Amino acid sequence: MARETLRLLRATAQRARAAAASLRTIRRDHPNRSTHRSTSHSPSRLTALVPAPHPRPLVRAAGLAVVTVLGAWMGLLVVGSVHTSVGPMDTRMALRPSFVGGTKINVSPLGALELDSHHAPVRLDVDVDRLDPVRSEALVDHPERLSGLQEEVASDVAHGTLDLAVRSCVAVVFGATALGLAVYRRPRRALAAGGLALSLLAASGAAAYATWNPKSVLEPRYSGLLSSAPSVVGNARSIVTEFDVYQQELARLVTNVTQLYEVTSTLPAYQPDPTTMRVLHVSDVHLNPAAWHIVESLVRQYKINVIVDTGDTMDHGTAAENGFLDPVSTLGAPYVWVRGNHDSATTQRYIAARKNVHVVDDGTVATVGGLRIAGIGDPQFTPDRSVAASGDPAEHRAGRRLADAIRARKAAGDPPVDVALAHNPVAARETDGTVPLALTGHVHHRRTEVLPGGTRLMTEGSTGGSGLRAVDDGDPDKVQASVLYLDRDTHRLQAWDEIDLGGLGLSKAEVSRHLPAENTPGATSTPGTG
Repeated sequence: MARETLRLLRATAQRARAAAASLRTIRRDHPNRSTHRSTSHSPSRLTALVPAPHPRPLVRAAGLAVVTVLGAWMGLLVVGSVHTSVGPMDTRMALRPSFVGGTKINVSPLGALELDSHHAPVRLDVDVDRLDPVRSEALVDHPERLSGLQEEVASDVAHGTLDLAVRSCVAVVFGATALGLAVYRRPRRALAAGGLALSLLAASGAAAYATWNPKSVLEPRYSGLLSSAPSVVGNARSIVTEFDVYQQELARLVTNVTQLYEVTSTLPAYQPDPTTMRVLHVSDVHLNPAAWHIVESLVRQYKINVIVDTGDTMDHGTAAENGFLDPVSTLGAPYVWVRGNHDSATTQRYIAARKNVHVVDDGTVATVGGLRIAGIGDPQFTPDRSVAASGDPAEHRAGRRLADAIRARKAAGDPPVDVALAHNPVAARETDGTVPLALTGHVHHRRTEVLPGGTRLMTEGSTGGSGLRAVDDGDPDKVQASVLYLDRDTHRLQAWDEIDLGGLGLSKAEVSRHLPAENTPGATSTPGTG
């Protein structure tokens, strides 16, 4: 009996030692977990003994990237700008996050210029704060000082961008580190965010340097007050030159802004470049009465020499609509017109009788200011439902008749035609190789291309915003027109401005400057058309 009792005590002791060992193991692995003597555990107690999983590496990396980008952006907003003088202007430069890059120059309150200067995830913003009155007046009164201004402006911009680069580095590191410390409360992670922000800025700077386009100042895009567009963008002139385009055009831009600000005082207004002929291309007015006010404003602002209308001025071509055409005589420039598919023979006879209007049809040539313009009216009148539309074959035949007339004129020894007009692009394409420039409309959206024979085909959008019918859906189309700059001697295209008007029409505009490839600095040849 005593032996049996001893054996039971030894077995109990062994089980106790085993239980104690298990408890020590649990306490060592989970010091914060409470343990119980009971050997039966509920599912919730067993779950509490399982260690919590660590965050996934990709999640941690994504979180750090978000903190870095937000912190860097906040740093740039708060302390990432510099004030510097560029010629006679006091400016503020800053870097801003962007998907496309580029440079934006804010000329408040007149509008803004956008330059396609680089492609990187940062954009350079330049705000013109004020002008030095003494220096700006001297510059406007003595235009010959522009040559010395070129080097000064380039140097000012270089110093300003260098200061901005240093300031931006400090700003992104400070912003990312501060936000990282606030989020993680661990200096190591905060410093990692600051280092990543600096690396991202360096990569963005490298991308901007690799894609830097100094010639972007030749093709600015303007948005703002329409009345300020010619002065801010500047008037095109013969810009085929081998010398430092960037310095020259940047200085010209500074000069334009200076003159624009000072025009409100006693200083003289900006004068258009006299070496170019300015042609306003309009099309597809479609009975929109606001179009005449827009055309008149553009003629006044751009000092237009010739207005070219490629048709569809009417909607139904009825005699009742003829009174709509009366303003063409008082727009301030000669008006060259070609018939569209919404313009009837009645429309053509009425507008031909208006003062200062030149109608071109069947290959006839109108000479305006030395510019020789030939055209052919649209062979179809689509509002007449009693006649089946002939479609593109009729347009091809009309275009060939126009091309034959231009060739016959050349064979007879007459001066060559400079511009061909047709309402439909299908017809205008047939003139490829016979003229340097062909203008058309019809499709209500703008397009420019060089045809295989060397003719540049320019299709205009709707200057009437697709007519009054376009407002039925509550979202009217943009009003579009283009200003073409032609050499006054050769009549070749030097540059053109694409103008988009929206909202209030006369008060807001987007203007984009474009250059033909053969007329960009460094080009050595100009396409011929035989």
